[in-house]
Amino acid sequence: MLYWLSEYLAKHIHMFHVFQYLTLRAILGALTSLIVALVVAPTMIAHLSRYKLGQVVRDDGPKSHLSKAGTPTMGGALILIAITFGTLMWADLSNRYIWLILIVTLAFGAIGWWDDYQKLVLKNSRGLKSRYKYLLQSMIGLSAAIYLYVIAKSPVETQLVFPFFKHVMWSLGIFYIVFTYFVIVGASNAVNLTDGLDGLAIMPVVLVGGALGIFAYAAGNLHYANYLSIPYIPGAGEIVVFCGALVGAGLGFLWFNTYPAQVFMGDVGALSLGAALGLIAVIVRQELVLFIMGGIFVLETVSVILQVASFKLTGKRIFRMAPIHHHFELKGWPEPRVIVRFWIITFILVLCGLATLKLR
Repeated sequence: MLYWLSEYLAKHIHMFHVFQYLTLRAILGALTSLIVALVVAPTMIAHLSRYKLGQVVRDDGPKSHLSKAGTPTMGGALILIAITFGTLMWADLSNRYIWLILIVTLAFGAIGWWDDYQKLVLKNSRGLKSRYKYLLQSMIGLSAAIYLYVIAKSPVETQLVFPFFKHVMWSLGIFYIVFTYFVIVGASNAVNLTDGLDGLAIMPVVLVGGALGIFAYAAGNLHYANYLSIPYIPGAGEIVVFCGALVGAGLGFLWFNTYPAQVFMGDVGALSLGAALGLIAVIVRQELVLFIMGGIFVLETVSVILQVASFKLTGKRIFRMAPIHHHFELKGWPEPRVIVRFWIITFILVLCGLATLKLR
């Protein structure tokens, strides 16, 4: 909205041309979302506490988590409000990628909100049944995949790009729809599995989201895309504004989610943020780089798969508890140590992902 206003004012006052720069609008989007999160959070936390929308803690988990019972959750709604506000203020709203990402993010957030609502308000300990949750995720993920396939104007927009190689690209054809679906839904659930400790999920989301913003900025610029040997995706540069808003909202949420947390994001935040990361990676054709940068999300997901498979096949568990962050807790690591070490690993993986821009 403010972007359109600046466009109008620029016709009469030259200084407003500065707001046409993506980098500035990304920064302003981040700052706007950060301020919104910091301002809205205290009121939202107070309301969540008043209505007793607090965390339910499993009694078979680490004993240190028992003190978390009752901590307000569904705080992911705060992140979504901040992201949406920052994006609408500073993004070019004629860009179809912006609307697609916003719609998918909010739709996955709605699924998470209903799941949290069932658990916390309706006191249904199972929440939304897994098959229904997965069905809704699949419907949204497939819709986004089909839309991207239909609007693709060049072959590169549906090719699988391999990092570290300049000219290695596989044409996916109609399989692009299936692949995109798995990336979006998989990323959504991977972030959800990671969200188990104070601040554990949100900082990797911020780091990966910021890095994807760099990829989006480069992919949307013909000169940079050619120089870096990455696919040129017209219009993708505008996504950097959304990524900026995600970073600002995430940091604002972390202010209250850091150990010991005053609020948890719940499924409303985890499912939506994961879907957003997956969709952005698909649009800028960097799904495999997302796999690298989001290594913590992958590790958490694989640990659950291995744990379940091992128990069903052999009756034995590989880890003391899955997802794997609980395994380290039960080994005696204090919660802050697990969190910060996972952050450090993510930071290293994000640097590795960014290195693929030049190492081709």
